[in-house]
Amino acid sequence: MPRLDDRAPGSGSRSGSDYSFHDLERDVTTRWASAWDSFSNFALRDNVLEVAVGLILAAAFSAVANSLVTDIILPIISLLPFIDKNLNQKFVTLRRGQTKKIPYNTIQQALDDGAIVWPYGSFLDKVLRFLLIALALFTIAKTYSWAAGDNIVKKQVKCKYCRKYISDKAKRCVNCTTWQDGREEKSVTTAT
Repeated sequence: MPRLDDRAPGSGSRSGSDYSFHDLERDVTTRWASAWDSFSNFALRDNVLEVAVGLILAAAFSAVANSLVTDIILPIISLLPFIDKNLNQKFVTLRRGQTKKIPYNTIQQALDDGAIVWPYGSFLDKVLRFLLIALALFTIAKTYSWAAGDNIVKKQVKCKYCRKYISDKAKRCVNCTTWQDGREEKSVTTAT
C-alpha cells in the first residue's frame, strides 16, 4: 500500500505521525479557498464583468443590425435596376473549363468545369453590406443621441503637437500631455 510522504504539504518539519487527515483537509480547504479568492478577484472585477456584458450585448446588437440590413434594407435595394438580387453570384470567366461550355450559370458550375473565375459579386456584396450596416448603426446612434441627449458619436480633432486624435473638448492631449489651449506656447514666448 502506498505511503504518504513524511512531510505532507504545509506541514513544515512535522513528522508523518503528527500530520493527520484533519490537517490535510484543512490545508487543502485553505489552498482551495485562496485559489478561489484569487480567481474571483481576477475574473469578477467590475471592469471584467462590464467587458463581458458589453461583448454579449454587442453580439446581440450585431445580430439585430445584420438582420436589419439583410432582411429589410437589401431587399428594397435589390429592386433597383442596376443591382441584382443575387449580387454575390456575379462573376467573370477568365479562362474556360474543360468542356468549353459558356456561359456558366453559377460560380460553382464554372469551378466544377475547371474554369478560372473572378467572383467580383461576392466582394461587392460584402462592401455593400458593410456600408449599409455602418449607415444603420450611425442612424441608430444618432437617434439614440437625439432621444437620450447623450452623444455616442463624439467629435474628434487632431492634437496640433503629436497629430493623434483626441476629443474636441479635451483640454490636454492624452497622448503627449500638451495643453490644447496654448499655455505652453504662451510660456515659451514670454520667456524669450
